[in-house]
Order: sequence, then structure tokens, then C-alpha cells
Amino acid sequence: MIRRAALLVFVAAALAACAGIGLREPLRVSLAGLESLPGEGLEMRFLAKIRVQNPNDVSITYSGLSAELDLNGRSFASGVSPATGEIPRFGESVIELPLTVPGTAIVRQVLGFIGAVPGKATYHVKGFLSTGTFGRAPFDSTGEVEMPKPAQSS
Repeated sequence: MIRRAALLVFVAAALAACAGIGLREPLRVSLAGLESLPGEGLEMRFLAKIRVQNPNDVSITYSGLSAELDLNGRSFASGVSPATGEIPRFGESVIELPLTVPGTAIVRQVLGFIGAVPGKATYHVKGFLSTGTFGRAPFDSTGEVEMPKPAQSS
């Protein structure tokens, strides 16, 4: 009897975890903006504005966001945010995400920008929106963005 109850609980949890996974189209994500923030030490900080489009027939409620950003094919920045909200069915939202750029990534990018088109970069952003205890809505997108000028220290 206890085994049946445990099996029933396990099956119910597995079904709840998988309920929305197979039915969703992937989210469409683009970098809507990138602003410079004051950094610390050798780090740089940016505020990324990420436009998330939901091509699904159901809204997506999220609580948390994690992303990694590559520029010109090189690892550049990563960030997490406790942002919460809802992306409506067949709708879109812009989510702000603070990004941290380590000093080593800055050096790689500076060397990579030599001979590149000034002020422009290709990007690859991947990550996920947390949709609950058992769920994630992953995204993976590429595009082109104009690079901001560094913030002035005060």
C-alpha cells in the first residue's frame, strides 16, 4: 500500500514537471539594449534589456532569470536576476538583467575588436526563465548590437 502511494506521488510529480515542457515552442529572445553601469575593480557591469517573445498559446509566469552573453564568438558576461512577471500568450516583455564582465573577458574583447567594425558586435545570448519548482523556459538567440561607451567614474 505504501509503495503504491509513493509510486502515485512520484508519477504525479513527474507529470507536473513535464506538463508544459513538450507543448511549448521555444521562446524568441533578442537583446533590446545594453547600458553601461558602474563597475568594481577589474569588472565591468552592464544592464541588458532582453526582449522575450512568447509564440505559445499559454502565458509564461516566471520568477528568476539566468543568462550568458557571448560577443563576437567569445564569452563575455553572465548575470542572474530575481525578476518576476508574466509573458502573455502570443505576447512579449522586456526584462532587465544586470550583467557582470570579468577582467579577462574585457582583455579578450579588446583584442577581438582590433580590426572589427567599430561600435558593432554579434551576440549570442542563452539562458532560461525559471517557471517554477520543476520548470525552466530556455532561450538561445543570436543577433547584432551596437556597443555602449563605458560609464564615467565619479
